[in-house]
Parts: sequence; structure tokens; C-alpha cells
Amino acid sequence: MNADIVILGADVGAGRRQDIRVRLDASSGGTTVAEVADSLNPAGAQVIDADGCAVIPAFSDHHLHLAALARAGESIRCGPPVVTDRASLADALAHAPETASGWVRGVGYTESVAGELTRADLDAVESARSVRIQHRSGALWMLNSVAAERVGLESGTHPGIERDPAGRPTGRLWRADDWLRTRLPDDGFPSFAAVGERLRSDGIAEMTDATPDIDDTYIGAVVAAVDDSTISGRVNLLGVPLGVEVDHPRVGVGPYKIVIADSDLPSPDDLAARIDAAHRSDRCVAVHCVSRVALALLLAAWDMVGVRVGDRIEHAAVVAADTCAELARRGIVVVTQPGFLPERGDDFLDDSDRADHDDLYRCGSLIDAGVPVALSSDAPYGPLNPWTVIAGATQRRTASGRRVGTPDERIGVSQAIDRYCTPSDDPLRRPRRIAVGEPGELVMADRAWRDVLESPAEVRAAYRVLGGVVY
Repeated sequence: MNADIVILGADVGAGRRQDIRVRLDASSGGTTVAEVADSLNPAGAQVIDADGCAVIPAFSDHHLHLAALARAGESIRCGPPVVTDRASLADALAHAPETASGWVRGVGYTESVAGELTRADLDAVESARSVRIQHRSGALWMLNSVAAERVGLESGTHPGIERDPAGRPTGRLWRADDWLRTRLPDDGFPSFAAVGERLRSDGIAEMTDATPDIDDTYIGAVVAAVDDSTISGRVNLLGVPLGVEVDHPRVGVGPYKIVIADSDLPSPDDLAARIDAAHRSDRCVAVHCVSRVALALLLAAWDMVGVRVGDRIEHAAVVAADTCAELARRGIVVVTQPGFLPERGDDFLDDSDRADHDDLYRCGSLIDAGVPVALSSDAPYGPLNPWTVIAGATQRRTASGRRVGTPDERIGVSQAIDRYCTPSDDPLRRPRRIAVGEPGELVMADRAWRDVLESPAEVRAAYRVLGGVVY
């Protein structure tokens, strides 16, 4: 491996071309921008000829789920665009392979396919094999009768087990991943190999895994994947239990993840106690909050125990206009996913109250109010490609072309890129820049800056410089 990488003729903004030298520190494995000049001597270095293409710092995805991404790659798609109705769902299940333990695992379901699926609905399309399907939100699992019997759903006591008026389980489990995991056969932890390739392909050098309540197995799998370079870059973990430390140079412990489940809302006192316990353990909190009711509850809890610098809201899917100033006053970070707008925006508009439409996945009004905003994917529940998310933030269009929210929610492409280039361990810090002394993790687009600004959704990474390696 060459110690230096030189990018020639990079468009670093406003059509200005410069050469960039990236240097690898062999002892630490880190990279640094060593030189930026109008002309550099590339002798002895690995050379990339940018030829006027845009070069930007590599991305930080501030909210994704690594194991769920890996599992999604092993599952069948049960929602759009592959599956769109009951017949195509039945066909997908009929041809689905089984896991080693004899399960069919589906992902990406949404009610537009065949309504709210119960065990009886699933039995009508697949009654012989054990089937479990995850809703595309990640909040709900749906089991057929064979699967329900295998996991002992009838005798289960988890509050997320939905039951009919007679007390019989419907086959629907809300926010019950922890309970379900203990009832499923152990097929081993999923491989991160394909996930690592996807992250590199998209130019993601830092990431925050937002999976709640992770255990030693999960932490160990992430550490091993980073150590053997299956995953390049730095990983920040939100779901590490309070009091647990991770001693690793590229795997960190982030704010403590708390989920406000709209299917089982906590009391303000209970939520405040959880936030206070995290603060007392010297951890900020990262609170999953998607509804208007959940946000009101969360703000009330923060008023009871106080906000710690670095406390954040994950998603903030519905935020009233007058709440933006309240979030800014408290100094709360919002980590949001405007990539849902091009992917699911039509469903949002069709299935939500008209009064909520202007409040969906705000960006511009939050930033204008002074709220620190970081962008992310929520992959696999949202699109992993950062350019899809950036396009969502800048264009705010659904797949059919409908505009979501008012024009002042749109932000500029450069501004969106900045929100994707803050360090994963601290979104409050300034975005990384292409300047001497800055990290040398870079992405070269397949076009010049002017074309990036014109059509961000069409941008692809032509080269990635990650960990001193060119991909």
C-alpha cells in the first residue's frame, strides 16, 4: 500500500480545481489531508485523476442499524416496489428460501400491500411454514400461526404482543424484538461482509448504530468487523447498556438510546427517570420519537430532569412549527431522515392527517430556528445511499413528484452535505473540510460540483478514499 494518495484536478467547489494529497499514518491507521494546492507532484503516490469531478469529505451516517442491514440482505422483500398486493406477497412467500432453522423471514411490509396482516391473513397465503414478516418501520413483526406456535405466543407476556378482544394473540408484535429473539432458534450472528461493501460503495466512513439494548455479542461482532476491516471507518454505538464501556479506538459509545413506542407510551415520570439515569451515568440520550404525542411527552420529561449537551431526538418525524424554537431553546440535536420523503412520501401524505403534512421530517425550519440537525438513513428501514437522503432534504419530493411541506423546509445541497459530514461521535462539531490536517476520508463524485448541485439524486461515488485505500 502506498503511503500517499494524490487526487489531481479535484473540483473542491465553485469550479475551482485543486490537487489533494492524503497521507496514511501506518501506526494508527488514520489518514490526513497533507497538502491542498493548485498543483502537486504525485511522484511515488497512488494517483486518482479527478478531471474536474467534485471531491468532498466522506459521509457520516448518524443513524442506521448494522445487524438489521445484514439480516435484510438475508431476507425476502415483502413490500414495494417488489411486492405490491396480496397475490405478489403470496408468490414471494411461496418461493422464499428458509433459514437453516426452517424460518421464512420477510422485510419491508407496508399496509398498502394487503392491509394490516394478522396471523389469519398470513395463514391464508402461507400456512405450512414458519413465517415472520417485519413492517418497514421496524416497529412491528407479523407471524403466521405456525410461527406463533413455535415461539409460544399464546403464553407470552411481553406488552407488545397484540391480542384480540378474546385475548388471543393476533400474530402482531410491537417493539418486541428482545422477547422474540429469545424465542427464535440461534442461526448465529449475521455476517457484516455485504454491509461493509455497501457502506464503502456509498462513501460512508463513519456511522452511528442506533439499535437499542444491544448485548456483548452485538458489541463483539461490531468490534471484530472493524478490526478485520470488514467495516471501514468508525462506529458509534447508541445501544450500549449504561455502565458498559467499549475500549476501542474506532468503536465508541454514544448517547444512550431510548425508544418511545407509540404503541405503549411511557408515563412522563418513567421517561424522565430513564433520561436522568443516563445523565447520571455520564451519557447523553438519543430518544426515538416519531409522533406529535411522543414529542410532547419527551419535552415534558426533559423539563423535569434537564437537558444535557448532546441530548438528541432520533427521527423527529412530526414537529409542529412552534416546537422548533422550543427545541433550539433547550439545545437539543435532531437526527432526521429526509430520505423517507422520496421513498415513502406518497404513503405519508395519503395516510396521515392533512394537518401533519407541513410538519413531516422538517429540515429548513429547524435549522433556521437554531436547532443542530444531522442527516442519516435509518437503513435498512430507509435508503442507505446518502445522495438519496440529500435529495430528500433539498428537493422534498415524493416518488410521484408531490412536494412535502412548505418551500422553506428545503435546504441547499452544500448545506445538506455538511449535515452528513459532521463527526459521528459529535454532530454538534463543525463539518469536516478538505483542508490540511483534516481527516483524509474522501469521496469523489462522478460529476462536477455544478452538476452535483443540479441533480443530487443522480450522483454516484466514482472513487472512495477510506483508511488509506482507494475503492
